Amino acid sequence: MPLFAVVPRRWVVERTIAWLGRCRRPSKDYEYLPVCSENAIYLTMAMLLVRRLARSAR
Repeated sequence: MPLFAVVPRRWVVERTIAWLGRCRRPSKDYEYLPVCSENAIYLTMAMLLVRRLARSAR
């Protein structure tokens, strides 16, 4: 059994987590309920998407 195995497309998950870490709210665990943390992640990803779409529209 190998101790290390390369997982395909793992970089996509690591990149997304890095994007979330750059935003203040999801970078720390401020919320009490997991649903609130999930909503903060959705909000952050929506803001990143809108910012990226606005930048490409110029």
